[in-house]
Amino acid sequence: MNNKIRRIWSIVSTLLVAAVALFAVMLVGVRLVGLQVYTVLSGSMEPEYRTGSLIYVKKVDPEDIEVGQVITFMLDADTVATHRVIEIIPDETDPEVIRFRTKGDANDAPDGGAVHCKNVIGTPVLCIPYLGYAANYIQNPPGMYIAIAIGAVLMLLVFLPDVFAEDKNGSMLRTRLNELRQTELCDAELDEQIDAITERLLTPQEVQAIRGLLKRKAIGSKDEAKILTRMKKRRAKGGNPPPEQH
Repeated sequence: MNNKIRRIWSIVSTLLVAAVALFAVMLVGVRLVGLQVYTVLSGSMEPEYRTGSLIYVKKVDPEDIEVGQVITFMLDADTVATHRVIEIIPDETDPEVIRFRTKGDANDAPDGGAVHCKNVIGTPVLCIPYLGYAANYIQNPPGMYIAIAIGAVLMLLVFLPDVFAEDKNGSMLRTRLNELRQTELCDAELDEQIDAITERLLTPQEVQAIRGLLKRKAIGSKDEAKILTRMKKRRAKGGNPPPEQH
């Protein structure tokens, strides 16, 4: 993979990872700041909250709720609804209990029963159209499994090019150094060739050590790994080897 393609892929993969991370924050991370996320599954509140929208709900004190305000509440044990308050009904026997008469903006009639204050989840503070379709899909099978698979593939695509690049560079380095064993160069010429192959990132002492190693045996994978590690550290520091020690 040449440098231009690698740079393009690096940008693309970074954007993909950022998009996935942002989506995760929008679905889960917002809980850290006290917001609950729900998908609008019906058109009862259109046009304000369209079907497929993602709404963010903030907890609210029932005593602060006013007529005309939209609330999200438990309609029953398994259903969450978001409708507008059209009436506040104080409890005649318990002054601490408040009930709310609600109605969907697109519905012709109010909801059948009043909402107990304990069933109020909060009030919507943000709505993102259409995002709820994706959120609802990946939170339930088979969408959940597909999302996990896509995430795993994306992580592989991000990291595998670098792994293969390092392996290719390492194999080339080892091969080029070991080819010097077949030559009849003098020590100074060997040092110059080793210095060039290692991109002039090593000190003279390190170059001489590699020359001595080549005279004894072929460069192995462990030797290569040590050389690559030194080269990588030097690149990170600007590409210059440390001053020669005397």
